Amino acid sequence: MTYGKGLVPLAVATLVAMACALALVFFYAPVDADQGFVQKIFYVHVPMAIVALCGFVAGGVMAIRHLRSGDRSWDLRSYVAIHLSLILGVGVLITGSIWARAAWGHWWLWDEPVLVSFLIVFLLYCTYQPLRFSITDPERQARYASVFAITAGAFVPLNFAAVRLAEAYTHPRTLSQADSLPAEVRITFLVALLAMTLLYATFWKLELASKHSADLLRKLRRRLADEDEAGSRFHASPEAAR
Repeated sequence: MTYGKGLVPLAVATLVAMACALALVFFYAPVDADQGFVQKIFYVHVPMAIVALCGFVAGGVMAIRHLRSGDRSWDLRSYVAIHLSLILGVGVLITGSIWARAAWGHWWLWDEPVLVSFLIVFLLYCTYQPLRFSITDPERQARYASVFAITAGAFVPLNFAAVRLAEAYTHPRTLSQADSLPAEVRITFLVALLAMTLLYATFWKLELASKHSADLLRKLRRRLADEDEAGSRFHASPEAAR
């Protein structure tokens, strides 16, 4: 299986989309009248959060494919998807804190449902890797990790729906008023979201290819070591000496 197939054109598309997004953010999107220049972090923070959450859900879908088919490649895909979403999750929390400091004067607000709900999801998935690698048997490891990914993946949209139904809001509701957004803001956001999605997909394929190549290399080294050991035993045996 060639995980790296199509990686080069995908990486080129990612670079183009990222360049376009940066150009739009700094030279096309207007400066917010209330929050000023710091509001432009919205074009990083929100796409990153959306892609991270979608990556968690995608990891659960791939885990379902693994349990249904028994194909370990789907477990690897699920693992990489969740791993990358965790990395993006760190970025979401950092940029969210910076935005909160600029908008509200505090690095964190515990009564803000969006921030706290994302932190809960992030902490939930932080237990994924310790759980996975605490199991040494490869088959059981993949099976238990898939069950976790499915359960946690189902929690993500439920958590999001609960937040949207909450009565009290203090978080800037930029996307809730998408119809009234200026065209410059809407276009810039969509391009930034596309760029973040392509970046995630590029790193997903890159890490899959890297892990697959490393696994093949380990198997080759193990085979060569077994052949060397078998050859040494053959030459050391009395029958071979005759």
